[in-house]
Amino acid sequence: MSTIRIEILNPTALKLIEGMQDLNLIKVSVEPESRLKAYLQKMRRNTVSAPDIDEITSIVEKVRAERYGKK
Repeated sequence: MSTIRIEILNPTALKLIEGMQDLNLIKVSVEPESRLKAYLQKMRRNTVSAPDIDEITSIVEKVRAERYGKK
């Protein structure tokens, strides 16, 4: 058995894959991807220097502290 990762670009292809799954020719497993990770990857494609996760976390914590006050 071999495993491959496929990115579906056309809805018709998805219907074909679902048909093959119904015929028990293939098994489809979907890996959930975190929304933050997907967003960071998208943003990093559009910029030369993107912040890393530690920088983002510190910015978020700073904004939360200003907005809600330190507890």
